[in-house]
Amino acid sequence: QMLRAEKPDLVHIITPPSARVELMTLVSDLGVPGCIVEKPVAWQVSDWRALAALEQNTQTRFGVGAQFRYHPNLTDCRNALASGRLGQTLFVEASAGLNICDQGVHTLDWAMSLLGDPAPVRIFGQVGGADQLHGRHPAPNDALAEVWFANGVRMLWTLGAAAPRIGGHPETYKHCRVAAYAENGYASFEEFGRWLIHTPEGEQTGLSEDPADSVESNGAAQLGLTRAMIAWLAGGEPVGTNLGRALQQWNAILGLYASALWRRPVELPFDPPDDLWEWLVAALDPAINGGVR
Repeated sequence: QMLRAEKPDLVHIITPPSARVELMTLVSDLGVPGCIVEKPVAWQVSDWRALAALEQNTQTRFGVGAQFRYHPNLTDCRNALASGRLGQTLFVEASAGLNICDQGVHTLDWAMSLLGDPAPVRIFGQVGGADQLHGRHPAPNDALAEVWFANGVRMLWTLGAAAPRIGGHPETYKHCRVAAYAENGYASFEEFGRWLIHTPEGEQTGLSEDPADSVESNGAAQLGLTRAMIAWLAGGEPVGTNLGRALQQWNAILGLYASALWRRPVELPFDPPDDLWEWLVAALDPAINGGVR
């Protein structure tokens, strides 16, 4: 009723992942020009396929709420790497204390943004833990993977209990980091703490321990994403977190799930079997079919 009556230019969908497809399709069918949808954009194969089909046919411009791409400090790190001052980027490390569906999608997007958004072309890894498979962000508890990108850079991606603990924070969700290592220096960003750009000329760095600073920076990041969406609607460039890129990232996650089940690297893009999620749940959850180890 609101969409029909008010005809908004931009809406923001903030539902759980299980409700994405229905509402995104509704927004598209009613001709809303722009929509930001919260992450993760999908959580299994069926919704990924449905949204991939929607992305090919819709006139609505969808952006995904990986707003930290627009965080001022992460933007500084990205600009430093893009400037060429640090030389060629050679390796990326990304980690988070929470699972793939929660913070993992953020850290993958951060890493890709630092590299100039090359496509992931191969993934090899393992997942574990069933406690969070049926939670608010459905995913294995833990994950460890190596990701190859089209520009030749590799990434070590660690999520969950095995992720490095940073900053002395007791809260698991505050362990969220990306670092890109280049020929002549590196750039690193922590969501709840330090950012650092190391160059041959010296270092730029900062450390925030005040929760108010984190709230302010998060607001600036969200504002940056919203402004980028409005600029896109006005004829500008697509937002960095556009639906096509988010689906590309989620395809890599589905590839990780398959790699864990098949115990081998998976080439990307990847055409996943429709029942991949069900196989993963059966492999990790002992309550399903007695568990498959």
